[in-house]
Amino acid sequence: MSILTEFLRHPLLTGAVAASSPALARAMTDGIGLEQARTVVELGPGTGVFTEAIRRRVPPGARIVAIEINGHLAEHLAHRYRGEPVDVVHGSATQLASLVDQPVDAVVSGLPWTVMAEPVRRRILDAVTAVLAPTGAFTTFAYAHAAWTPPGRRFAGELKERFGVTGTSRVVWRNLPPAFVHRATVPKAKFDRAVAR
Repeated sequence: MSILTEFLRHPLLTGAVAASSPALARAMTDGIGLEQARTVVELGPGTGVFTEAIRRRVPPGARIVAIEINGHLAEHLAHRYRGEPVDVVHGSATQLASLVDQPVDAVVSGLPWTVMAEPVRRRILDAVTAVLAPTGAFTTFAYAHAAWTPPGRRFAGELKERFGVTGTSRVVWRNLPPAFVHRATVPKAKFDRAVAR
């Protein structure tokens, strides 16, 4: 299934015009503890490029919950991963807290944060911090050309508001368009409690 086709059919439900590259998938899943994870959530899996990278890294018995708002993409993924420990949910990331058992060890997101309405973006980020374990990790990506736009800067600021530790990767040039990865750990409410002790 083509991301471009889905973008043309449902531009409001599909945030990209090309699938992410294997190089970006590796950057998204490096160093976030997937090898020890018990529950991993993926937001906006699309055609499953990140899903496959996650599946290869998690240990046997781990659960992957992939939440996809586009019905065609969700159906395609559900068929692809039938019989495997990948639960594909056709729904909105705003429903995250009600869709997974807590705590979650990692949240990997392919959502188009900079084109979302601010209330929706904040609601999803709040849900991410609510479900993450104190040692959990959140990872997402941004296109390099949009990094210094006002929406890009706002999103980076919202991550810093919600997490004790944030950082970015080098630019992944082998992606269309080139992108970099945001990584965030220690959800802020949990970070604040730890500092207060």
